[in-house]
Amino acid sequence: MRSHGKILDATLGLIGSGGFEAVSIASAAHAAGVTRQTVYSIFGSREELVSQAMAGHMTEVARGLQAGLAAARNPCEYVVELIVACRSSVRTDPVLITLLRSESSNPLFDSGAVGRAKAVARTLLAPLVELYPEVRPRFDDIVEISVHLGLSAVLFDDDALRSDDDLRAFLTRWLAPAMPPLP
Repeated sequence: MRSHGKILDATLGLIGSGGFEAVSIASAAHAAGVTRQTVYSIFGSREELVSQAMAGHMTEVARGLQAGLAAARNPCEYVVELIVACRSSVRTDPVLITLLRSESSNPLFDSGAVGRAKAVARTLLAPLVELYPEVRPRFDDIVEISVHLGLSAVLFDDDALRSDDDLRAFLTRWLAPAMPPLP
């Protein structure tokens, strides 16, 4: 289990310094101080190694984001603040910023990207149902629209185009009608 963590940390370091193209089984093994066979036996493939490393990192980032969402006054504000915080995180985190680079080996641009994004969104939005049970019947729709708007904000929007406050206003205009009214 200790090798597992060392390999994931080494993989994140490689992604942060050289992008996804810097990651191979051999480079991860070398950076972690283990053999290639150890990496293969734990992860099976480069894709699985990168996927697990990014999923773990995103989970850590999500924990940090959750703290800032406690002040949301309604479901729409919760989702809006989540998307704004995600955009900020992706633009400042050395590992996540690699998601903005369009490389051939970037997992954000493969066919399973939206499915993985929905899984992350479900985790990030799960507290919304606890805070506002009335969103439960529309939760899948909220996840879907959050993924599409969130990816758009992260990939194609920046501070020069739209400030955080402008992004909040834009997202609120689009998300408020999708949210169930509060009792």
